[in-house]
Amino acid sequence: MRICGVDITGNDAILCLMEFKDGLMSLPDCRTVRVQLVKDQELENMRKFQFAMAKLAEDYKIEKFVIRERAQKGKFSGSAVGFKIEAALQLIPTVDTVIATNAAMKLKLAANPIPIDFKETGLKGFQEVAFTTAYAYLIN
Repeated sequence: MRICGVDITGNDAILCLMEFKDGLMSLPDCRTVRVQLVKDQELENMRKFQFAMAKLAEDYKIEKFVIRERAQKGKFSGSAVGFKIEAALQLIPTVDTVIATNAAMKLKLAANPIPIDFKETGLKGFQEVAFTTAYAYLIN
């Protein structure tokens, strides 16, 4: 199974591809690690963002997008643009999208800690949350 962990920050969808095959997890190379939604008020930009993500899913044979949950209210709530990004991903008809709750991820990671130091993955530092989200989903 190949999934894409997604961390939405501001107007960026930060990505991490992860594959679970034959009992092993791997991090396939990907042409992009961040897709930005600029000027979200314009319909054409929303369509371009959604097309880019759908094309990425098609090209890399991604079965699911796993998005880290963000609060809807309060001090640490997500932005309106972030929720638009989330909706755009959920509305791609060819890929399932799952929202991973922070509580569920903590429980899974406590039971199955990540076996490798993040620095050894070769990913960029800003991808750590997307990596953790993907890992927590796959160890289910």
